[in-house]
Parts: sequence; structure tokens; C-alpha cells
Amino acid sequence: MSGVLEQLTQWIGRLALAGFILVWLGCLGPVRGAEAPNPPSAFSASFLRWVPVPRETNRLFVEVSGLPNDTLAALKSTNWPSTNWSAVLSIFVEQPGSAPLPMLGEHRVEGALLRFAPAFPLEPGLRYRAVFDAGQLPGASSPAAGRLTAVLQIPVRPERATTFVTQVYPSADVLPENLLKFYVHFSAPMSRGDIYEHLRLLDEANQPVALPFLELAEELWSPDMLRLTLIIDPGRIKREVKPLQDLGPALLTGRRYTLVISAGWRDAHGNRLKQAFFKRFSVGPPDREPPDPHRWGYLAPPIRTREPLAVDLVKPMDSALALRMIHVLDEAGREVPGQPFLTERERIWKFLPLHSWKAGRYSLVVETTIEDLAGNNIGKPFEVDVFDGVAKRLEQPTVKLPFQLR
Repeated sequence: MSGVLEQLTQWIGRLALAGFILVWLGCLGPVRGAEAPNPPSAFSASFLRWVPVPRETNRLFVEVSGLPNDTLAALKSTNWPSTNWSAVLSIFVEQPGSAPLPMLGEHRVEGALLRFAPAFPLEPGLRYRAVFDAGQLPGASSPAAGRLTAVLQIPVRPERATTFVTQVYPSADVLPENLLKFYVHFSAPMSRGDIYEHLRLLDEANQPVALPFLELAEELWSPDMLRLTLIIDPGRIKREVKPLQDLGPALLTGRRYTLVISAGWRDAHGNRLKQAFFKRFSVGPPDREPPDPHRWGYLAPPIRTREPLAVDLVKPMDSALALRMIHVLDEAGREVPGQPFLTERERIWKFLPLHSWKAGRYSLVVETTIEDLAGNNIGKPFEVDVFDGVAKRLEQPTVKLPFQLR
């Protein structure tokens, strides 16, 4: 019994960290009606539980474990009717004064688990009941083989709005008409799901621009959930493609726009943002010229100091890629340890070395997949697949720029 209690304590602890209150009813064995007692069955060792989905606020799975292998195989069989799933494992929303409502979601077998994934996040303040009926499983010895029930109550908690938008890149006030993406940075981890409900692009008349973003089901978050990549629909950028012909460009040269980030967006703890964020900018001509590192200039730092190396990129570059795709190598080809950063609206790249500079030969190595604000790579305009022969594509993965410190 101590092992069971230890397992239960671990699960309750995990849910408490996510801010949930879990009420378990009959989770340690089948719950049988008084009118139909049954002898022990092959399913009496099953467990039913609610399991939080990592990094997704108010998203949980319902899992049944301990089922025999032949039962799991039968459930995975194409001969098992999909209409039978709800009889085996049902999840209901319970509201005072109304009948329980069945939840929408997906049943599936994963490894040794029978799992139900709700289609939508669970709402604070509501009560949810999961019912597993072993008597409805394929191979059950009796229709009354036993039931398990687990109830979950998510409390309504006072919100602590502390998370906010720290920066939106590009940071410039004038952006090209064929701008490809925004990066939205947050002060604390955010939650996944329904991000486009909290993002609007407004024109000069404060009217929403129709369908400006490429709405991806797989949201483009950094691993720490602090940065979201927001892509403008390429169909609204590339010339001679249907979305551009039907809807026109998302951004127009000479116009002003506002990117609005709603305060209703929730962070990883389920709290709304501290405040809304507005990025106002005007639009300049489209940029279809690939970046050329051979035109970049640099300011050499003095030796025996830790002053940064400064590189003029000629035009603003994609902030995330510029910080990741430019490297400093010493004469032996080893990467110099240090920290890159961007200034002057992402037009100046700087490198702060971990140790003092020494006299000698160095190289600035740039990956050719680096992008400017319009998505142009080195030697390859963003529209190269539309206009064949506009520019030659580089074969080498990097461009090497030697320099010397004396």
C-alpha cells in the first residue's frame, strides 16, 4: 500500500505545481455499484488519472493504465469501432443546474496507456468527471466488470499579472513592404494555443488587416517559451502568386501600421499579460537585394582589451539569425568564446569576447542562410523560386571574412 500512496503523492505533487486541485474518486481500484457486485477481474489493477500536458496551461490528458496487452491490441485494431470509445472512457463537464456535457477529444492507445486528449483547454471554475467502464472493453468477462471515476476541479484563482512583452523585433520604425516576420519576446514563459486570437495588425484607420499572418498549427516558440516567431503570410509577399493577387500585400509602402498584442494573452501560469503592447511602424519600399557580407565594414577593437568587435551589416538583419549565424574564429580556426549582440536597430552586430583580444589573424564566418528583414539569404533573394535567374545561389554554406588585429 505504501507504494501506491507514494505514486499518488507524486501525481498530486505534479498537478499542484501546475496550479491544479485534484479530487480523486475511486482511483485505486474499480468502483462497483452496490446492485452488481462482481468477483475480481483482469481489469481490477487499472488506474485512472488526470495528467497535465507540459508547458500547456489547463491542458490535461486522461489516462488509464494497467490494461492487459491483448486488450490494448484489440483497442488498436481497425476492427474496434470508433463509436465504442465513449462507452469505455467518457469525460463530462459538470455545471450546477444543468446535465453533464460530454467533452470533445481524441481517444488513442499509446504504449501501455489508454489516453483521452481533450480538444480544448480546461476552464477554471468547472468540474470535470472521467469515467472508465471496464465492462465495455473488448474481452471483458462481464458488462459490469467495474468502473473507475476521477473528478478534477480547477479553481478560479486570483490573477497575478506580471508577464509583459519586453520587445518586438524588428525594432526599427520603418520596415520593408515585404517584411517576413516579427519576433515577440516575453518576460516570462508563455502558454501555447490560440495565439492568433491575441494578435492584430491594424492599418492607418485602425482597421484590422485581413489575414496578414501565416497561421500555423505548430506555433513557433523558442524552447524556453520566451520568444514567438510570427510569420507574415508569404503568399501576401511573393509576386505573381494567388493570395497576393486576391488580397493584395499585407503591408503597403507609405502606409502606417500597428501590431497589437492583447493583454488577454495568458502566460504559462494562466495569468493574463500585465498590459497590452503596441508596435507602431511605417512601411518603406520592398527589399529584394540579398545581403552581401563583402560589403560589410568593421571596427577593429584594440588588443589587450575586451572592447567589442563592431560590424556594420549595411542594413537591418533578422535578429535571431544574426545572433546565431555570425561567428568569430581565431587563426587556428577555433571559435572565439564571447557574446554577440545587436545595436542600431539590428544594423550593427557586435561581439564581446570572453577574454582580451590578442594580436593575430581572425575570421568572421557568416552562414549563407542568414536572412535580412525580407527573408533574403546571401546570394538568394526570397523570391528566387518565382523569378528564376534573379541571382546566383551560393554553393558554400558559409562566407569567410578575414581580418587582423595588431
